[in-house]
Amino acid sequence: MAQDVASLAAWLRRAAGRYAAAQAELNALDQAIGDGDHGANLARGFAKIVEKLDAAPPADPAALFKLAGMTLIGTVGGAAGPLYGSFFLDMAKAAGGAATLDAAALARCLAAGVAGVAARGKAVPGDKTMLDALMPAIAALDGGASLAEAAAAAHAGVAATIPIVARKGRASYLGERAIGHADPGATSAAMLLDALAVAETPA
Repeated sequence: MAQDVASLAAWLRRAAGRYAAAQAELNALDQAIGDGDHGANLARGFAKIVEKLDAAPPADPAALFKLAGMTLIGTVGGAAGPLYGSFFLDMAKAAGGAATLDAAALARCLAAGVAGVAARGKAVPGDKTMLDALMPAIAALDGGASLAEAAAAAHAGVAATIPIVARKGRASYLGERAIGHADPGATSAAMLLDALAVAETPA
């Protein structure tokens, strides 16, 4: 199903709602291995995206992704702002001037965004970061999976972060004490893909 700027904006609005509802859950995950503010930061950042969408709807997908990326960099503290900001800014570059994104084009944009996260965070799968959710999702899309299947792959990636030691970010200082906790960034990344997968379901 092709996505236009309106359906992609609806994705970000759904994500904002999800992060608002999951704020305490994400904060609790982050309290175990980080600063404890991941949920609050994302809820604030995505609420600001919604405010900007309400004020001036973007003209095309690239403009939407750029708005999201710049807003997150400007309003979200910690590592999440730059990482999620890079994700959307690189999606914007990949979108070009297209008015709509078919499944293949959207997958390319998502892959570009994930590559941007990897470059910005200097992380690889297995480091106990958001890439542990995003990389399996991109691999699933490359194999022809639906968005819902890609989101499921992301959640499997989240589960895989529970038994491993973190090698990046604040959690890396905890060593083996990080074992037994899901990575909050991976969890929020899977939530973002959940919100996107809803677009496949006809209203």
